[in-house]
Amino acid sequence: MSDIRHSLLRRDALTAAKEVLYHLDIYFSSQLQTAPVPLVEKGPIELLEEFVFQVPKDRGSHPKRLSSMQELQLLEILCSYFQEQTKEAVRQVIFSSLFSPQGNKADDQRMALLGKLTSMAVAICRVPVLECAASWLQRTPAVYCVRLAKALVDDYCGLVTGSIQTLKQIISVSPRFCCQFITAVTVLYDMSTEELLPPHDLLEMIVSWVFDDPRLILVTFLNTPITANLPLGFLDFSPLMGLVRWCVTSPLAYRRKQKAAGGGHQGDNQGLYSKLHLSVLQGLMVLQTHLTEKSLYGRLALLLFEQFVPLVEELGQLCEELNPLNAEQEMELALDRLAQALQVSMATGALLCTRDDLRTLCARLPHNNLMQLVISGPVQPQPAHPSLPPGYYPHIHTPPLAFSSIPALPTHPALPTHPALPTHAALPGHPVQTFMPGMAFPFRPMR
Repeated sequence: MSDIRHSLLRRDALTAAKEVLYHLDIYFSSQLQTAPVPLVEKGPIELLEEFVFQVPKDRGSHPKRLSSMQELQLLEILCSYFQEQTKEAVRQVIFSSLFSPQGNKADDQRMALLGKLTSMAVAICRVPVLECAASWLQRTPAVYCVRLAKALVDDYCGLVTGSIQTLKQIISVSPRFCCQFITAVTVLYDMSTEELLPPHDLLEMIVSWVFDDPRLILVTFLNTPITANLPLGFLDFSPLMGLVRWCVTSPLAYRRKQKAAGGGHQGDNQGLYSKLHLSVLQGLMVLQTHLTEKSLYGRLALLLFEQFVPLVEELGQLCEELNPLNAEQEMELALDRLAQALQVSMATGALLCTRDDLRTLCARLPHNNLMQLVISGPVQPQPAHPSLPPGYYPHIHTPPLAFSSIPALPTHPALPTHPALPTHAALPGHPVQTFMPGMAFPFRPMR
């Protein structure tokens, strides 16, 4: 690598960046021929940082600055490389080498360039770049994923009015990227404060995506090898939990914003959240079919009980902050959605927990009839599904009692018979009149 570095030092910035990609393409292609997962050494990473991200290797040197035109040309070079590279494995390892955080001073330049590259790929529809970005979002700590999501939201929801339509069309070419993007967005906008409510255009786009095809929220999960647990600090396999959080907390979160602003209208957004809530429940039904087909029903949970704990705590705090006198309808709607999400999640196998766990979890929430129906009921000796262990979410309704368990009632003595009543003489018959005099059609009384 030292010989390559000396030759690159004599090149201008753009030519050096293009040659770095050329040399690393050859390097990783040869590695992939002997090993399924190439070893990314320190040398290639240092070349990328010095000649692509312009971070000098020598500490005493000043960092180089690309002009706006040079930066645009660099983005075109990267886009063209990933578009023309036909080997998926090489494309992915080069993308990972470029943009995987290293915990050093080059990470800021790395993230800035990644945001601009992904934004360009959206604008000119470069699917290979979007697919690489989807894989990057899946294997990178969430703190960096949120930064990429924020860059795209700023570009397509803030800079130019109507540019959200360009981002919206990506669903037809890269559903996997859209699924990972939604997951990152739900982490970015967690509704914990008024500033962290999703922008209306962004919300409308995500609702349209998921409402048109609820299977979108399962794309990453269905195409990812099953592992025991995700590493801490990484995005979930699915945006399900984030979307459930949006639907459940939105009535009270927007009511809090409305209260702080001294009034306002939020009906349009709540209509969108209602559509989103329906789509999430439909997505859970799709998940049940998949788990059943793969013999994973009752054995693999996509939603963890631990994920609902902070959601219920936040919901309880919102209910205390907005007392029933000020937000009775919003509280009822939020609790109804939580109860429905819990019920359908457990019934479809997405959430595995006992009824006692639910009682403990929801004990501090205000009373809600639907929630009481979900967490109450008899404990059956047999599980609700053959693959579920005893004690896991039985059916809500009480099964009918067997007839043998009802004690026989004592018999009563027979009542005495009454004498027959005397018969009456028949009344004289009257002629039946079906027509009124002088009228040629049957008579019908007015109603």
